[in-house]
Amino acid sequence: MKSTDAAPPYESSEIGTPKEYTDDLYLVYFEVGEYQERAKAILESYLGEERKASIQTLAHGYIVEIALQCTPDIVKRLVDENIAVYQVNRFAKSDGRW
Repeated sequence: MKSTDAAPPYESSEIGTPKEYTDDLYLVYFEVGEYQERAKAILESYLGEERKASIQTLAHGYIVEIALQCTPDIVKRLVDENIAVYQVNRFAKSDGRW
């Protein structure tokens, strides 16, 4: 997709920033204070049946493949359930689409 084909259109300088509202997917790491896999359950619920199997479990968090605009929503859901979020890191853009 070209930036001019997106709705709304975006500048190429906005790719990978909070102003990107495309359906492009990125690998994102959420470092959380996990307790009884509550954070994982929230991530699974957000991602849905088709995508939840792609969650990568690490020692202190999870890597998920999401569109960037999903990041604040996920953080809010975690915090609303009193799950501490220690860091969120966006990694490389993947080939998938939301």
